[in-house]
Amino acid sequence: MISSLLEKACAVRYQLFEGRHDSAYRLFNGFYEGAPALAIDIYATSALLHNYSEDIEAGKSMISEATSSLQKLLPWINTFVVKDRYAAHDAKHHKGTVLSGGPASNKVREHGVFYAVDLCMGRDASLYLDTRNLREWALKNLSGKTVLNTFAYTGSLGVAAMAGGASQVVQLDRNKSHLDMAKTSCMLNGFSIQKRNYVADDFFAHVGLLRKLGETFDCVFLDPPFFSAGNSGTVDMINENMRLINKIRPLINDGGHLVAINNSVFVSGKAYMDMLHQVCNDGFLKLKEIIPVPSDFTGYPETIASTPISDPAPFNHSTKIAILEVKKK
Repeated sequence: MISSLLEKACAVRYQLFEGRHDSAYRLFNGFYEGAPALAIDIYATSALLHNYSEDIEAGKSMISEATSSLQKLLPWINTFVVKDRYAAHDAKHHKGTVLSGGPASNKVREHGVFYAVDLCMGRDASLYLDTRNLREWALKNLSGKTVLNTFAYTGSLGVAAMAGGASQVVQLDRNKSHLDMAKTSCMLNGFSIQKRNYVADDFFAHVGLLRKLGETFDCVFLDPPFFSAGNSGTVDMINENMRLINKIRPLINDGGHLVAINNSVFVSGKAYMDMLHQVCNDGFLKLKEIIPVPSDFTGYPETIASTPISDPAPFNHSTKIAILEVKKK
């Protein structure tokens, strides 16, 4: 079963198999494409298999079949890494295990920009593939702008902004090791590194400090995790969207942009749009654009076999990306 699904997935993604084999994309999204216990991402010459199976032995069998199939379908793949996502697995398996080959790819190229990756750094793979189109937006729209990337993780949105000619990019994340990855991405691209622009701090505390100092930016990325707790507050993507937006809005210059991202599969597109319209009611924010998630991540009409947990429309995926334009009083 898995082999036939992977053959179909590869057939519709052939345009992604470029000659250099240094890019990153989702090869198979089992949630939509017929095998909800499996997702597969390609990072250059490494395949990352996400195993969501609750049955450990069944998961091993599924991964074995998928790996064998990929070796035939994508002969340039030389390393296979698996992340066991089910909670019963220990932390080591959550972070990822190299099944064969190695070492895993440590960088990828996207829209001409290099990003450092560490496929075994944590539960995620250090570069979110569903925000590829947003990184392209940053490349095209932030020349000469000042940018604040909150919940930066490994800083890919900030790196894209730098590649697009932003005059200043501040990367804010609680985890210093994540920010170190952002610095590595900058070095890969020959960008200068100013330590003061890499801030390892709590979101709520540091945003409060920036407001006291009167700091403002032309663009702020707001991409919080589904749930995160800090010393000064809590992020809850279901109930706290409006509070986060209102907290960050004073930091944005007139005519600037707030990029708001909600990645909860339990929040429908309609519910998120209703919240955005509500927060725009006072006339100081305006919904300017919706950024779609790439088709390789959502699945294609020929491969989609199931519907999402909640309807994301008018967005095309549960990762809902909105560009808001700011108007000052």
